[in-house]
Amino acid sequence: MTTNYRITKQPFYQAQANEVELYEAAYKARLPVMLKGPTGCGKSRFVEFMAWKLGKPLITVACNEDMTASDLLGRYLLEANGTRWLDGPLTTAARIGAICYLDEIVEARQDTTVVIHPLTDHRRQLPLDKRGELIAAHPDFQLVISYNPGYQSLMKDLKPSTKQRFVGFDFDYPDAALEARILIQETGVNDAVAGQLVQLAAVARKLKGHGLVEGISTRLLVYAATLIHADVAARDACRMALVRPLTDDADIRATLDHAIDAVFG
Repeated sequence: MTTNYRITKQPFYQAQANEVELYEAAYKARLPVMLKGPTGCGKSRFVEFMAWKLGKPLITVACNEDMTASDLLGRYLLEANGTRWLDGPLTTAARIGAICYLDEIVEARQDTTVVIHPLTDHRRQLPLDKRGELIAAHPDFQLVISYNPGYQSLMKDLKPSTKQRFVGFDFDYPDAALEARILIQETGVNDAVAGQLVQLAAVARKLKGHGLVEGISTRLLVYAATLIHADVAARDACRMALVRPLTDDADIRATLDHAIDAVFG
């Protein structure tokens, strides 16, 4: 069953510091891990890379405000011959010894996220009240969560009682040289184009908090580089991938369009 969740091809990930070694230490101790950082900076790719490197299955859940505890734990399904229990992703991961990655966990309701608590302390257990079952997590099971601190608010934040169950990693956009290497490796663009895209990102990131909620992410740079490598004109590719998805504000768009013209001459 675990073969369905294994990553067979190495995901490209360029380490920024010693996060790979630190994660390996956390996994060896089976400590739950929290990843914090802006959208598109590589958190999910890092988890995929670590699952591949450790040779462990990975089950990813994209959290949202409509997600219920049953979506994580499982539910009874009504069938012609009666009812059948279907495990949710968290339950499946606990049973088979997978890494369970809850992406953007603050998007989920707090009454949903509390179901992870028994898995994140010495108990490593998952109660299934609907089935009257108490699951002892597989020895290989690990829980990983991520979120973007920039979107925190009183309504969207983790309870201290949840945060203090995890060890934490801070992620950010790579430095300019590393980000350029990522674009070259991921898309095949040349050094000059990669450098120009990174330069443009630096301009946009300075606007965060001054009209932009978020700066241009590494993910969006990869999108732009992919279009450019496919022979789309650089200015058009940047407007498609870096400006239009980022903001609808006419003044901010004009500022970014001007920066594109300046960088790509």
